[in-house]
Amino acid sequence: MKYWVKSDWNGFFGLFSNNLTNILVMASLLSVVVGLPFDIVYGRILPAVGLSIFLASAYYTKMAVALAKKTGRNDVTALPSGSSVPHMFLIVFLIIGPVYWSTGDAVLAWSAGLVWSLAEGIIELIGSLIGAKMRQWIPRAAMLGSLAGVSLTFIALNPAFSIFALPYIGLVSLAIVLLGFIGKVKMPYNIPTGLVAILVAVVLGWTTGVMKLDVLIASFDGLAFSIPVPSFMRWIDGLTSAAPFLIAAIPLGIYNFIETIDNCESAAAAGDEYNTQEALVADGVTTILGSFFGSPFPTAIFIGHPGWKEAGARIGYSFASGLGVLILTSLGIFSVLLNIIPVVGVLPILLYIGLVITSQAFSANEQKYAPAVVMAIVPSLADWTRNAVDIALNSANTNAIAVGYQLLNINGLNYEGMNALGQGAIIVGMVLGSLTVFIIDQKFKQASITSLLASILSFFGIIHSSGVGLNMNPGMSIGYLGVAVILFGYNIVMKKKEEMV
Repeated sequence: MKYWVKSDWNGFFGLFSNNLTNILVMASLLSVVVGLPFDIVYGRILPAVGLSIFLASAYYTKMAVALAKKTGRNDVTALPSGSSVPHMFLIVFLIIGPVYWSTGDAVLAWSAGLVWSLAEGIIELIGSLIGAKMRQWIPRAAMLGSLAGVSLTFIALNPAFSIFALPYIGLVSLAIVLLGFIGKVKMPYNIPTGLVAILVAVVLGWTTGVMKLDVLIASFDGLAFSIPVPSFMRWIDGLTSAAPFLIAAIPLGIYNFIETIDNCESAAAAGDEYNTQEALVADGVTTILGSFFGSPFPTAIFIGHPGWKEAGARIGYSFASGLGVLILTSLGIFSVLLNIIPVVGVLPILLYIGLVITSQAFSANEQKYAPAVVMAIVPSLADWTRNAVDIALNSANTNAIAVGYQLLNINGLNYEGMNALGQGAIIVGMVLGSLTVFIIDQKFKQASITSLLASILSFFGIIHSSGVGLNMNPGMSIGYLGVAVILFGYNIVMKKKEEMV
């Protein structure tokens, strides 16, 4: 068994670039959009984020080594991990930003984010108790379809837009990624595909004037060695400010542990069967440790295991990527990299992951389940579109409520229905995908139970609602209940037909 093979370089540059992009966006959100001081962002938060990613990567590497020894295989690929991307935006805009803007206290805002992350880590640990059972119950088409929905929208679409907005860099890098990862074309001198794409983007960025030398020189002023500092007091200080928002952490924590279940199923479909409970515990523990050291962003198993496996990544790429992130965040180098590498040159790697995951949802299931995969994708399309509409309206200093749902509906956009469908998208996708699979297989009892569970989840606002509480969406709860009754009726009819035969 080899801990590192030559093709691990492809996985390393791919996963490292993925984490690099996410942290660059994270730093921009915290320092530019929210306005937190430079020393807190680069001296405290990012080193803690780097530590949590490194710990997660190290543990998933350990799991890969154990799986390779157990199976005697030399083609095991470690699970990819990093900071959860959807949660990154939500924590910035729902917790850290509002607390800082209302109080002007950067440390308090940061501490509130840490409490939120702690809550999500605890929810993930609770989820580890039921995760394996859920994976047995939920059909593969529903899990992979729901994952494909998130991948197609949040992982692939936004990068695609940026690529085509600056095509003389982005499109060239995309062509290299497609040639190397999908076309299996060897790069000159066997240089890893991801590295070639980044180097070409750097050359094009600097020769076309996109990157600026004076900005790069100024960024070196921020270089400083920082280590994450543990503190219980930050949890205590941030609890009061975070308390009004913590109820929203429940569905997001559920989202996170269900995404981990989906990603374990995705890895299994690609040939690597990992212990779901162990992966969930690792997610929860590294999230809590990260919060303790100063990271307000939960760790997560990344979408993309099949893509890295296809690119030749094996055991070592994940650990190397985590170590690279830890070193760069500790040295404060991200502020410099942001001004060396055109981000648009890295984004094609994310688009590639979106292509692989969406393709896998169809190829890893029988053809008859294709409608279930599509059904599971739809809620994420609704969620992404709602986010895009909200961003556009907010940029115009308004929102959907101010404009009016009826006016939007008259003009062809049913915002109210889109909003309801997209809330809790990954869970809704699994519900609708499961319903479709059970109906295709004429397992009406299971379909009825699924719809009944969806009714309960809607009642408490876990899905189809922006908040958690009681009777949060009565129309949706009643709708699912009606579907459960109809399906149960079909189950009785089918049983009687079988008895007559």
